[in-house]
Amino acid sequence: MTIRIVRLGSPRAPGEGLRIGTVRRPPRGVPKARFAKDNWYDTWLPLLAPSAELVRQAQDATTPAAWSRFVKRYRSEMGRPEARQALDLLAALSHGSHFSVGCYCEDESRCHRSVLRALLAERGAEVDPAPG
Repeated sequence: MTIRIVRLGSPRAPGEGLRIGTVRRPPRGVPKARFAKDNWYDTWLPLLAPSAELVRQAQDATTPAAWSRFVKRYRSEMGRPEARQALDLLAALSHGSHFSVGCYCEDESRCHRSVLRALLAERGAEVDPAPG
C-alpha cells in the first residue's frame, strides 16, 4: 500500500485509489460534479495546502534561497496540531490502502507536494518514490 504524490488533473495511474486535493482552491471553471470525473480530486483537504501568503511566496521563489525560505515556512505551518494530525492520519492509512495526494503545479520540485512527500515519509508513510 502506498501514497502517490500526483499532479491534480493528470490521468490516474492504475490502482491509484482515492485522490486527495491538498490545494487552497478548487479548480477554476470546473463544476464540483466534475472534480473526480476529470481527475482533479475525490476529496479536498485544504488543511495541507500552504496559506495564501505562502502560495504567493512559492510562486515568487525564483532562487534556491527563496525556495528554502518557502519550505521552512511551509514546514512550520504543517507543524500546527491540526496539520500534524492530518499528516499522521495519512501516514497511518498508507499502510493499509492506496491513495494519492496532489496539487496543480506542473513541477513537483517547486511545489508544496514535494515537501508533503518528505513530511509523510518522515512519519513512516509508505510513499511511492516516483515523482508524479
